[in-house]
Amino acid sequence: MENEVTKESDVIFPEHRLQQLRKAVDDGIAHPLLWRLAQLDGLLRFVVDHETEMLEALKADLGRCPAEARLADITMVRSEIHLIRRKLRQWMRPRFVHTPLAAQPGKSWIQQEPFGLTLIFGTWNFPFQQILIPLAGALAGGNTAVVKLSEVAPHSASLLLRHLEHYVDPAAVILIAGGPETATRLLELRFDKIFYTGQSRIGRLVMAAAAANLTPVTLELGGKNPVIVSPDSPLEITARRIAWGRFMNAGQICVAPDYVLVPESMRLPLIEAIQEAITRFYGPDPQHSESYGRIVNQRHFARLIALMREGRVAIGGQSDAMDRYIAPTVLTDLPAGAAVLQEEIFGPILPVVGYREIEEALAYVRERPKPLALYLFTRDRHLQERVIRETSSGSVVLNDVVVNQIVPGLPFGGVGESGMGNFHGRYTFDAFSHEKAVLRRSLRADLDVRYPPFNVWKDRVLQWLFFR
Repeated sequence: MENEVTKESDVIFPEHRLQQLRKAVDDGIAHPLLWRLAQLDGLLRFVVDHETEMLEALKADLGRCPAEARLADITMVRSEIHLIRRKLRQWMRPRFVHTPLAAQPGKSWIQQEPFGLTLIFGTWNFPFQQILIPLAGALAGGNTAVVKLSEVAPHSASLLLRHLEHYVDPAAVILIAGGPETATRLLELRFDKIFYTGQSRIGRLVMAAAAANLTPVTLELGGKNPVIVSPDSPLEITARRIAWGRFMNAGQICVAPDYVLVPESMRLPLIEAIQEAITRFYGPDPQHSESYGRIVNQRHFARLIALMREGRVAIGGQSDAMDRYIAPTVLTDLPAGAAVLQEEIFGPILPVVGYREIEEALAYVRERPKPLALYLFTRDRHLQERVIRETSSGSVVLNDVVVNQIVPGLPFGGVGESGMGNFHGRYTFDAFSHEKAVLRRSLRADLDVRYPPFNVWKDRVLQWLFFR
């Protein structure tokens, strides 16, 4: 049975608190720069004060080793919040734009303003990163926030629920535990912005619910992230980087490589190189490695075991239900319609598929929903440019996997089935800010040319003014 923070029926739905948050929006308490900076400082203090407990919670929920947990859910969070805090004053400033002669004398600018009351849905695979970074963006943008914690990572959710509200303005942030019933009740309410991270199937439900109030959404979804290996790619480093990205957090990463397309002549040598990398990372028995994680719960464990029933197990395949352990596994010789090639895996299983010509690999990718990330290994600059030009994905990484996540200047988000909208760095602030267009005119001059009755001369002057 899955662990939960609390029983769904026991959740106290704080509707009066929601009304208080809406009033805080109307009163504008979240607008001043100093208030926003204070909230960011509070989030940073929470991470510093509770780092040890965060690592323990991640170990209990996901079996994650301290080094991996610290990098993703602590160091990355601190780095993102520090960046937002350092740049916030600059990002809040008006951005002036050109004002044509037809609107002179006057000035035009873009003013960032808060959406208002926001709703953030957290996810379980990075239960601190995927809460604290969006929350930092919401508060930096001057919003209030309701945060729905994932019940699938109960230890992490419990830590946030017990402590986080003590580090931020309680009039501006509410954390709520609970499962699907709680999420459904929240979506019935009116919010000004919704930020959701999770499955595409649930993303559709979130978007449908948001449509009732025309609420803008950011959807950070998953999908099938392809790896294309070209004939000129060096096997050892390619295999090592693919294995690292696939089996980190036991494969429970939305940007993990989901399948590999490799020249048929290189398929078995690549698999052998991946085996060597797995042994190098986790030893001869990964179940006893301190660096290898666990599946989050029995439901996901059973789902992953079912995905391993087609094709041939080339590496791994071992499992232990009591330990929620599935070995790093590589599948090959798969039928075209295999479920593992259709569904998002979100676990330590890697299908490897051979291709004859690069056109076949590109067609394979294009025929499927647009991925969150696409990975290409090649030294050929022309092929790199071709793949970027001829495929569509949320991001492209050349000769590596996953590391685009740590580049703060790059937007992170999907396209089509893999999501809409971006975050990370400046894009996190933008995700929770409305760009208000402002034009200020002078009351001194008032040319008669804009007013009826019109004639040929006025028409010519207006056309000239419009393009200057």
